[in-house]
Amino acid sequence: MIYLELLLSFFEIGLFSIGGGYAAMPLIQNQVVDVHPWLTMTQFADIMTIAEMTPGPIAINAATFVGIQVAGLPGAVLATAGCVLPSCVIVMTLAWVYDRFRGLHMVQGVLAGLRPAVIAMIASAGISLLLMALYGQRTLPADWMEPDAVAAVLFVSGLAILSVWKVHPLWVMAGSGAAGALLYALF
Repeated sequence: MIYLELLLSFFEIGLFSIGGGYAAMPLIQNQVVDVHPWLTMTQFADIMTIAEMTPGPIAINAATFVGIQVAGLPGAVLATAGCVLPSCVIVMTLAWVYDRFRGLHMVQGVLAGLRPAVIAMIASAGISLLLMALYGQRTLPADWMEPDAVAAVLFVSGLAILSVWKVHPLWVMAGSGAAGALLYALF
C-alpha cells in the first residue's frame, strides 16, 4: 500500500508542479508532511537541502530521497517514476502533435509568439540571480543599499572573460568559484 501511495502522491506532484523544483516544494511538503505523515518538518527540510545540493532537478531528487526514506529502494524508484511520468506523457503528446501539425502556419505562429516569452522568463531568472548575488534578495532593495563588492567584481570579470576572450563557461564558473572563495576569505 505504501508503494501505491508514494507513486500516486508523486504523480500528483509531477502533474501539478508547474514552474520547476522550487514550485514543487510546497506540494511535496503537503504530501510528505501533512497528508501522509511520512516525514517530520525537520526531516523534510534536510531532504530538500540534500535535493538542492545534488545534481539534477530538485523535485526528482526530492522524490528519490523521500521514497528511499519511506520505503527503501523500491519506494525511491516508484516515487521518482511518479514524479517523472506526467512530464513524459505531456511531452510525448506535444511532440506527436507538433510532428503531425508542424507545417501549419498557426503552429509556427504560436511558436514564434512563445520565443519572446521564453527569453523573458530566462532573463527574469538571470536578473533574479544577479540581484540575489549582489543584494541578497530577489528584488531591488526599496532603500539604497550598496551591492556586495566581491560579487560585483566577480560578475563583471566573468562577463568580460566570456564576451571578450570567449572562454568556456565551465572554466569561468570554476575560476569564479575559486576567486570567490579566496576573496571572501580575505575580506
